[in-house]
Amino acid sequence: MSRRYFGTDGIRGLVGKRPITPDFMLKLGWAAGRVLSKRKDGSNLILIGKDTRISGYMFESALEAGLINAGVDVGLLGPMPTPAIAYLTQAFRAQAGIVISASHNPYYDNGIKFFCGQGSKLPDNVEADIEFELEKNMLSASQLGKARRISDAIGRYIEFCKGTIPRSAKLNDLKVVLDCANGATYQVAPSIFQELGATVDVMNANPDGLNINEFCGSTAPHGLQARVTDINADLGIAFDGDGDRVVFVDDQGEIVDGDELLYIISSAMHKEKGCKGVVGTLMSNYGLELAFKEQGIPFIRAKVGDRYVIEMMKQKGWYLGGESSGHIICGELTTTGDGIVSALQVVYALGLLGKPLAEAKRGMLKMPQTVINVRVDKKEDIQQITSIRDAVASAEARLVGKGRVLLRPSGTEPVIRVMVEGEDLPTVKQLAQELAGVVEQALTP
Repeated sequence: MSRRYFGTDGIRGLVGKRPITPDFMLKLGWAAGRVLSKRKDGSNLILIGKDTRISGYMFESALEAGLINAGVDVGLLGPMPTPAIAYLTQAFRAQAGIVISASHNPYYDNGIKFFCGQGSKLPDNVEADIEFELEKNMLSASQLGKARRISDAIGRYIEFCKGTIPRSAKLNDLKVVLDCANGATYQVAPSIFQELGATVDVMNANPDGLNINEFCGSTAPHGLQARVTDINADLGIAFDGDGDRVVFVDDQGEIVDGDELLYIISSAMHKEKGCKGVVGTLMSNYGLELAFKEQGIPFIRAKVGDRYVIEMMKQKGWYLGGESSGHIICGELTTTGDGIVSALQVVYALGLLGKPLAEAKRGMLKMPQTVINVRVDKKEDIQQITSIRDAVASAEARLVGKGRVLLRPSGTEPVIRVMVEGEDLPTVKQLAQELAGVVEQALTP
């Protein structure tokens, strides 16, 4: 059964446009409270955390009221990274955790995602039950819930992150620049790296509710690139607005993306104790697949989205997976993508490999790749449109088996992603532009 509100990563959209409205959030809190309180795998407590966008305060209050009206107790975490909320949901033995965030999107978007008591995304059937409950009239529970602020949430998460690398792994010789995207990592990330001994230069850690992800963070690391070279730092680390993504910048000012970070972590893991396998996505660079083949590390592609990466990791019994965007899941340590934990694993891996970042990434030769986002007004099955199918077939023929073409709708934005990958960059760019033009023309009313 198709769902009205939940997508691949919760509910997300433009603030003020249904369902991202206060009245809907009030009803959502009530419906979620009704459904989740019936489950027997946790306490009657549900945690709420958020990133730094201005609308988060409004939606926090609405969700809190709805949950209390359903008879559920609420723990308010304040601004915290998304993976911190997943961790704290487990630590507090809570029934669920709710995140108010639109991740890497601008401040005028927002969204809601849920974690179950085990710190993973809610099962599809539970999300369907919440949608079913949303259609009912909202009634007050016979006994209302209570709310409280959890004052030690930041300290708990800082200690958890520090504990994901050995106590012997000190960062005293590391000079690092952190770009916190004016988002949810602005308090915790600098503290973690400083407490581990690094010399830390911090950028974009002054959120005002409107500047989250604005020309900064993992989706726009140009300022970080300049800062790393200006102060002769060893490396730079950029998080996204809710802290579940990370990209690096090496000492030459070059961006090191999620595919390259996966390669570095897995290389160190393989050297230290062996790597059973790695899960990527349909968007993972072909060069990553070739590098793993050379190392003898099994590699498989899942659908795009950390949910599908995690599902495939569980199926294969593997502990490492991720996306080129910087979602990296270290399954032995976390239940979801965690930018800070992933960053620490990269830094630790560099120590094991005995190489600086620029050298460590060279074992993977990235194949030229171009991605163009074509905005759409509504969901379309692009596989059923003849002009698009013909254009894809033509592009694949021109690549002659030396590249890939992938068209897919985004799960988080109203866009079709047009990706072309091949050995020759000018050809890749040209084909991507031609395909994007065909898609745009076919989907324009």
